[in-house]
Amino acid sequence: MGREEDYTIEPGAVLLGADLSGAYLAEAKLSGADLSGAYLQGANLRGADLSGANLSGATLIGAYLAEAKLSGANLGGAILGGAILFGANLTDANLTGATLQGAYLTEANLGGAVLLGATLTGAYLADANLSGANLSDAHLSGAYLTDANLSGANLTDAHLKGADLTGAHLSDANLSGAILLGANLADANLSGANLSDAKLGGAWLGGAVLLGANLSGANLGGAVLLGANLSGADLSDAHLFGAYLADANLGGADLSGAAMPDGSIHK
Repeated sequence: MGREEDYTIEPGAVLLGADLSGAYLAEAKLSGADLSGAYLQGANLRGADLSGANLSGATLIGAYLAEAKLSGANLGGAILGGAILFGANLTDANLTGATLQGAYLTEANLGGAVLLGATLTGAYLADANLSGANLSDAHLSGAYLTDANLSGANLTDAHLKGADLTGAHLSDANLSGAILLGANLADANLSGANLSDAKLGGAWLGGAVLLGANLSGANLGGAVLLGANLSGADLSDAHLFGAYLADANLGGADLSGAAMPDGSIHK
């Protein structure tokens, strides 16, 4: 097992490939440090300052990073499965291709972070801030995103099958081509969101707000839109066969070419 006393722990430290597994580094000052390829499995980094640090390719499985400062850090390709990042600051961090399967990111701040192609299956992101984040092609199947802030986020082609987005804020988010099969979007705010060609079959959108949203070509077959507000939404060429639209507000919505719940094509 690596021992932290074997290394110089200070801002800008060079710890490339270091074995710090299980190390106690709570409140450590490592801003700008090079920890690329380092082994930090099970390490305690609670409240540590890792802002601007290079953790690309690092192994942080099960690491404790609650309240850690990781703004602007490079975590590209890092392995953070099961890591605890409760309340961590990851604003503008690079998490491209990172593995965060089952990680705890409740109330974490990921505003402006890049999570392109990242794996977040089953991750806990309740109340997390992901506004303006890039989650294009990210894997979020089964993730918990209740009340998360995803306003203006890029979720193009993201995988969100079975994800829980109850009460999530997705206004002006880009979800074009996203896979949301069976996802729970109850009471979510999707005003102005781009859901063109998204796959929402069997999704729950009861009480969701989709004011002016773009759902052109989207597949909503069997989706539940009970009481949803689709006022001014673009549903042209959308697939609504078998969808449940009771009490939904479709005032001013564009339904041209849409396949309606009864199988008819709207003209």
